[in-house]
Amino acid sequence: MKRSFAAVLGAICLVCVSGAFAFAGVSGDYIEVRSADVYTGPCFANSQVDLEGKQAILAWRVRQGSWQGVDLSGLSVLAVVDANATLGDPYHNPYPAKSVLILDDHASAAQRTALESLARTEAGKLVGHVIGVESAPIRVNVGEGENHGSVSLEAGQLVSVRTRSLCSGDHICGNEEVYYPPLVSSSHAMPAFTLEDAFHGKGLDMNWTRHDTRSAYVGSFTL
Repeated sequence: MKRSFAAVLGAICLVCVSGAFAFAGVSGDYIEVRSADVYTGPCFANSQVDLEGKQAILAWRVRQGSWQGVDLSGLSVLAVVDANATLGDPYHNPYPAKSVLILDDHASAAQRTALESLARTEAGKLVGHVIGVESAPIRVNVGEGENHGSVSLEAGQLVSVRTRSLCSGDHICGNEEVYYPPLVSSSHAMPAFTLEDAFHGKGLDMNWTRHDTRSAYVGSFTL
């Protein structure tokens, strides 16, 4: 009887473990850059609202895991967004927003489909109207330890982002706070200083290069 109970218990454990692997998700790095300060004081935010902050670059770099049964380890996907109002402002409606997706050019056809699904699941209405889907070599370097907050991101000639951690010199008015939260849910996100963010692609009827703003988030995601 004891042996039979042990055998049944072992079978249940095996099924549970197998199920956990079957439904294992993805995890990795998340980077977000906006066209307005996200870490700022009310005086600065009021001067930008409904004038700036309508564009954003969102990036997911999968460190490990599968999505929809497809292994995405080491691959990345970006969403470049252009909205109708300042993103995160509760008094103006930013939708419908236009977006361009940029998929890792190392991805197979199945991985491309999974990467697009991951971005759509994470960003929701932000990518509800996708103008175009591009493919590019994507390179992401995320600093650790003392360099946490420092990121370099390149998607071919389409996107370039560089950030560093915030420091005391970035407090201008003394009333700074996380004024606009991240646009997507993440397991961790910290505001960072944007040294550069640029988009030089098609589909949004606009390109930009911006420097030296308090407009980024650097963090991680788990799905």
